[in-house]
Order: sequence, then C-alpha cells, then structure tokens
Amino acid sequence: MTSGPMRPDRHDAHEAGRPDGAAAVVIGGGLAGITAALALADAGLRVTLFEGRPRLGGLVFSFRRDSAVGELTVDNGQHVYLRCCTAYGGFLDRVGGRGLVPLQDRMDVPVLDAEGLRLGRLRRTGLPVPLHLAKSLAMYPHLTLAERANVGRAALALKKLDPEDPALDRVDFASWLARHGQSPRAVEALWDLVGVATLNARAGDASLGLAAKVFKTGLLSDNGAADIGWSRVPLGDVHDTLAREALEKAGVRVELRTRASALARTENGAWRVTVENGPHGREQLDAGTVVLALPQRETHGLLPEGSLDDQDRLLDIGTAPILNLHVVYDRPVLKLGAPPGPSGPLRGTFFAALGSPVQWVFDRTEASGLAALPGGARSQYLAVSQSAAQDEIDRPVAELRKRYLPELERLLPAARGAVVRDFFVTRERTATFAPTPGVGRLRPAARTKTPGLYLAGAWTATGWPATMESAVRSGLGAVREALTELGFPQGQLPQEAA
Repeated sequence: MTSGPMRPDRHDAHEAGRPDGAAAVVIGGGLAGITAALALADAGLRVTLFEGRPRLGGLVFSFRRDSAVGELTVDNGQHVYLRCCTAYGGFLDRVGGRGLVPLQDRMDVPVLDAEGLRLGRLRRTGLPVPLHLAKSLAMYPHLTLAERANVGRAALALKKLDPEDPALDRVDFASWLARHGQSPRAVEALWDLVGVATLNARAGDASLGLAAKVFKTGLLSDNGAADIGWSRVPLGDVHDTLAREALEKAGVRVELRTRASALARTENGAWRVTVENGPHGREQLDAGTVVLALPQRETHGLLPEGSLDDQDRLLDIGTAPILNLHVVYDRPVLKLGAPPGPSGPLRGTFFAALGSPVQWVFDRTEASGLAALPGGARSQYLAVSQSAAQDEIDRPVAELRKRYLPELERLLPAARGAVVRDFFVTRERTATFAPTPGVGRLRPAARTKTPGLYLAGAWTATGWPATMESAVRSGLGAVREALTELGFPQGQLPQEAA
C-alpha cells in the first residue's frame, strides 16, 4: 500500500495525461471515498484515491495516547450502527471486518435515570412490528402509563409518514411530537434518547423528514432493524488497516498526506486533478471519472463553477459537533455480565442516561488495550459520548472534568471511591451535517451538471442523516451514476442497499 511520495513511474494507468474513461480518481479517504474507490475498482476501472490525512477512515478513526496507565488505542468517538444499516454492513463484509463489529442478537438498551437510579430497558422481542417493542414499552419505568400509551399512538402516526415528502423537511420534529401528544418527559426519555444519538440534534432542531427516516427504518420496519452493533477493536483496525488491505487487493493506488488543490476540465474532456503532497510538491493527474468525497465546504472549494445549480447552497449546510470524554478508573465501575432484570444493578458494556448531562457511556477497556497493560485488568476505561454538544464543545478540559466526573459518580455508585487514573477529551466540531428543517433542499445528488464528476459524502442526498450508513450509501450512489454514464449495463452496477 502506497502512502509516501507519488512517483511518475506509477502513472502508466493514465498514460501521461491522456484522457481515459477507464481511469478514475477519488478525492477523500473517508467511508464514502473508500466505498467509491472499491466499487469503481470492482467494475474494472483503474482507480487512484487521494487522502489528505496520514490515514484512511475520515471521522471514524483511532489514535495512540501515552496515558498515565500506559499506551492506549483511543477511538476519536463512539460509533455504532444498526442492523438496518445494510450498506455499512456490506462495507464491513467487503473489507473483512464483519466479525470485529458484531451486532446484538436482539436490541437491548439499558436506560438509567439519574433521579433515584431507576434502570429501564428498551428491548425487543421476536414478535412482528410493532409488537416487538410492546412489552418493553409497557414496562418502561421512565414514562407514566398515559405517556406510554401516547408513545404508541405517535409511533403508529409516524409509521404513516413518507420521509421523502419534501413537506416533512420543512417541519421540526418537536412540533410534530407535541401535536401528537408527546410530553416533554416522553421526548427526553424516548424520542430524544434515540434521536440525539442518530441525528446529532434534539427534536426541536431536527427535520421531521430525517427523524421519520430514523424511527421508521430503525424501529418500525423490521423487528430486528434496531439491533445495535459497535466495534470490539479500535476503529482504525477496520476503517484504516482493513480498508487499506482491501483497496490494495483491488488494485487501487492510495496516496495519503495528499490534498487536492484544483480540479478542472481539459481541452479533450478529461478531468485534471492537481494535488499537493508536502515536500514532494505538486502533481497533476487526468482521469475520465472523478468522485469528490469530501465535506461540503471542501467540496464547494474544489467544484468548478456551474457544476451544480446554486452550488453556494453547500455553504448553507450547517455542521453539528460531538464531544467525547474518556475516563480511566483504577477499578471496574460499570460491571460486566448478563443483563439483569429491570430492577437489578446496571451491568453491561454500555448504557444511556436520563436526567443527567451524561448521554451514552461505553466500556472501552478491551478495545483500547488497557486490559493487557500491567495492572490494566483491574482498571476500566469508559467513553462518554455527547452528541448535539454545541454548548460544551469548546469548554476547557478542567471544566468538563468538574462537570462530568460527579455525574458519573451519581450514575455509577462504584465510581464514588475510585481513583481517576486518566481523563481526556476528544472533540469533533464538525462531526456531522446539522439535520435542521430545510436541510433536505440543500443536499445535492451524486451526479453534477458536468459529465464525469460526482459527489459523495454523508451530507449528500442519501435520504439518511449523517451516519456511517449514509456515507457508504453515498459512495455507492456516486459509482452507480458514474458507471451508468460510462455505459455499464444495469446488471453490472453496484446494488442499492435495501
């Protein structure tokens, strides 16, 4: 796998700049770009992928940290997916990572209320939709009996909505919930519990269309659709290491630490991509197909004029932050084991919290390598994932420590006498696009107005919120458009995920 300087002797696929419809360039090595590069190579094109970072994976990555307890492998944030995320599941299969990112047998989400430490669980049964959640909802202690009944009625109304209806994109989710009898407590204890984690926005800041997509697909399409999966190894092992191996086997040329600085049409109709590779200088490469798999602002900066109708609208797609707090204790404070009954102690690998600033907490002891360090088997590493974190993303570490450690002690009594061996913060200020009402009309399709140029990224018009699933779908969508334009028959196009 090439990650160093680009060498002229590797340009035989492009034959000294001669336009070649069978040559393709992918700009951006996140999930969208990796997916696009693999799909183009699988179709027989000669593919070059440029990525400005020294690694692949985009915003799904890991790094090493010299901690007080030894060297840890840290994920930049906690990423999960659902069984309904079929495109991302296909990505895992393609890079050989499915076994490292397994799914629950059945959805089971412990939900701890900080007031009184009441533990509830959102669990599904094997019954068909919507009965698969009826038992769990009937026993959910964080809502009154009337609120539970109203949730059921709202869910049935939500099931009738069409997420692709443009009218839904102009309405905020909170207003719709209020019109359908949802109390503020029900919004906090159920709708936002799910929505903040999947949309990266609270109901009042989220498009009804995107919220309907999340809830209809995840909870109301199939009884197993919301089963949760997350990586049991560092994210970089899958989205960088395995992805590079898959790209290499597919014959994709990968150039890291290489940023595209310009994109222009040549006189003979090819695309000329200009890239910068630090001390190795500037290079130009011609190809018949280019996929831009970058964030919206970077995409806008590279798009030739006239590529989209009103392409300045890309700058109106806002962003939303995610904050992650990492805490290493000198002892287990979130105990592992089989899930208890609703009234039993909190045990497991993750939980969600109500009535607290804390949102979701995951145990990362094994994945980080902590358990293998001297004394690590007696320690525990928890990652606290905070979505829609606009009010906290820029707070100093000391302030966040003062705010969140007492909250963890309140939620986890075993933490009250524990020593904090390490506390650090990771911040993704532009983690996702903001799913605000009206964002749907701003998201562009994969095909541009200029032949041979396509867009990919979770922020493009996939119909999904900014998730790993949306990123992978965007890469597949861009390739379907590219191969169609190149004259590939329908049967040879990447299949659209269910």
